[in-house]
Amino acid sequence: MQHFKKLVGDNIYLSPKGVSDEEIEKFTEWMNDFQVTDYTGRSGQIVTLSEEKEWLENSVKNTSNRNFNIIESKDNKLIGTVGLEKINWIERNAVLGIFIGDTDYRNNGYGTEAIKLLLEYGFRYLNLHSIRLDLLSINERAHKCYLKCGFKDTGKSREEIFLNGKYYDKLHMDILESEFEGDYIRNKNII
Repeated sequence: MQHFKKLVGDNIYLSPKGVSDEEIEKFTEWMNDFQVTDYTGRSGQIVTLSEEKEWLENSVKNTSNRNFNIIESKDNKLIGTVGLEKINWIERNAVLGIFIGDTDYRNNGYGTEAIKLLLEYGFRYLNLHSIRLDLLSINERAHKCYLKCGFKDTGKSREEIFLNGKYYDKLHMDILESEFEGDYIRNKNII
């Protein structure tokens, strides 16, 4: 699988999402893993190789998305995905989505680094004003990560997510361009 270093950080880089056989296989594996899908709200789905290929092809073509593979720098290993979706160029907002699919790379700061790279790209290169996200209320690890990255809680939808026989609240968060701080992209030319 070939990766391209679009946004380089300290421990990872973000490569534009592709549709190689290896990517299709890896994402299909992750989309059928409850450890990943329970937190993305997709546990009720069954994903086949052909369905994942179609989804990835459509995602790559969609001009209102900027989706990336998260690549661990040392071994050039695909460990997850992060992206800005539903970009509204007039209102200057987008929705952030992320997951670390490889269990060996969770809880090591890779998700935080990927989010910070993407926020800098979104605010300083795409001229976005607001980036928002939703998450499952029981996903405390992600909530702490988002707070660390500068997101603010903006509300919740009560008992909106049905998972494993129970209803859970969906939390809403966002960050404004004026609230974003930091300099995380290491390969930019203009400082």
